[in-house]
Amino acid sequence: MQAGLGLLRLPPADFWKMSLVELQLAVDGMSGPACRGAGITPASRADLARLRARFPDDAQPE
Repeated sequence: MQAGLGLLRLPPADFWKMSLVELQLAVDGMSGPACRGAGITPASRADLARLRARFPDDAQPE
């Protein structure tokens, strides 16, 4: 609870909706390398550029 409500400053309703995996990933994102030991690497700049091109912020829903 301290990590979710204190460190991450989540509203209580959002904290209680999270799974343990989601909470762990959120805490890892705040406190160190993401997915430590899980074989998952952070997104590169190129990865983010591809995502931005595919899902632009100003896209209009169809």
